[in-house]
Amino acid sequence: MKKQLAMIAAFLLITSCAVIRPGEAGIKQRLGKLDDKVTTQGTIVFNPFTTRVIKESIQTNNLKLALRIPSKEGLSVDSEISILYRLEVDMVPTVLKNIGPNYKDVMSAVFRSASSDVCSQFFAKDMHSGKRADIEKAIKAKMEETLTPQGIIIEAVLMKSIQLPQGLSLSIEQKLQAEQDAMRMEFILQRERLEADRKIIEATGTRDAQIILAQGLTPEILKIRSIEAFIELSKSANSKVIITDGRTPYLINEAKN
Repeated sequence: MKKQLAMIAAFLLITSCAVIRPGEAGIKQRLGKLDDKVTTQGTIVFNPFTTRVIKESIQTNNLKLALRIPSKEGLSVDSEISILYRLEVDMVPTVLKNIGPNYKDVMSAVFRSASSDVCSQFFAKDMHSGKRADIEKAIKAKMEETLTPQGIIIEAVLMKSIQLPQGLSLSIEQKLQAEQDAMRMEFILQRERLEADRKIIEATGTRDAQIILAQGLTPEILKIRSIEAFIELSKSANSKVIITDGRTPYLINEAKN
């Protein structure tokens, strides 16, 4: 019994256990040499005297950077960048062997180079406009050329904050204000043009109505209207003096009985 207990104690003394949680990758390093086997979840039993377990995150991580990037016109633009990345599970040993545990420093250096190459092809104002997405995609593609073969997957490059030089920022604001003023004036002019068109249409309609009415007043119609007028006058109890040529009645005087 004592012998068995001694063996168990000896086994526990020379072994240890590491727990690999979800989102982690564990790799044994025995006498300085990395094992190619990757454990993504569970436990790893190892000899603490000759071996250690290295854990790396295989989840999507966010590397934040703040730096100045050049523009096409030679200006320096202050920016805050987020690089979303993750390690390829099967290539975690490759990352540790070829780059080392400080691979984030390598990513930062690659980003600085890629951003300089890409942003130097765009004007500073482009970084503050709809072209920002194009810049982000171009930087991402540039980084992937170097990092993807090494086992680092770049999921996105996000330019969260762009601080333009003060003079340029003021010029852009003035330009935007001028564009808004021009749009407002165009709206006013369009409204006035519509109102003028409405008046023209109204005047044209009135003129056409008068022309149609005048064309419809033939001598026969005028004679009928004259007879109707005489009939209406005859119904009145008041005495009237009427001068007429027999076609059109003219009321000259009206006297009460």
